[in-house]
Amino acid sequence: MSPLARQQQALLQALWTRPGAGPPDALADLAALAVAPWQHGLAAYRSNASALAERALQAAFPVVAELIGFESFAPMARQFWHRHPPERGDLAWWGAALPDFLAHDPQLADVPYLADVARVEWALHRIASAADAPVQPASFALLGQHDPDAVTLQLSPGTMLHRSDWPVVSLVTAHLYHEPPLDTVAARVQARRGEAALVWRQGLRPRLAACSAAEAALLQALLTGQSLLAGLDAALAAEAQFDFSTWLNAAVAQGQVLGAACL
Repeated sequence: MSPLARQQQALLQALWTRPGAGPPDALADLAALAVAPWQHGLAAYRSNASALAERALQAAFPVVAELIGFESFAPMARQFWHRHPPERGDLAWWGAALPDFLAHDPQLADVPYLADVARVEWALHRIASAADAPVQPASFALLGQHDPDAVTLQLSPGTMLHRSDWPVVSLVTAHLYHEPPLDTVAARVQARRGEAALVWRQGLRPRLAACSAAEAALLQALLTGQSLLAGLDAALAAEAQFDFSTWLNAAVAQGQVLGAACL
């Protein structure tokens, strides 16, 4: 490897490694170049990277930042940057690993719902750039032309369903939209009232709502490519009084369901 290539590799290693924690060979390559301007430049790069990591994560996970406190969020963001560095130039794509990172952080064990909140926030963040897809009203005629086991429903691109043991929808909407009140959310957390979070996009607007057990069962079946009949069976097993027609009308009006398709 040429001296220039070794220097470039050493610089990248230093940028992604905490100060003083790099492998000896990489640090030796840097030491050979460690004149004052180089040292100052490396320090500036590291400082900018830390600030960039904090800003990028806070943009995608504002509720997580509020829940753990901004004074704790900054060092967490830096630690996450070093453990899971970006793999592409667009930082809007960086952060997918944060929910699992939070779930396995022993320092956050007293906030057990944090990882699920992060999963919902990441879905809201990413769905903003999901593919556009038009509503196909004529396709709903297929529901009257075929048996339910031969058709399925087309959901809005990027739709995500997450079942949680915690009131994740309440936690996110309380911090983002001030609804429900925080004392109500605290009571739901205390009671460990689980919620199923549905994230989708209505037009250009990311949406978040809590689903009933029947709705969640139906949506889970549709998201995994199953037939409408399989989804209806799952919904009725969860809630015998589930009214599919009422749900479908609301789901179409809200942009959750865009059409029907044959399997």
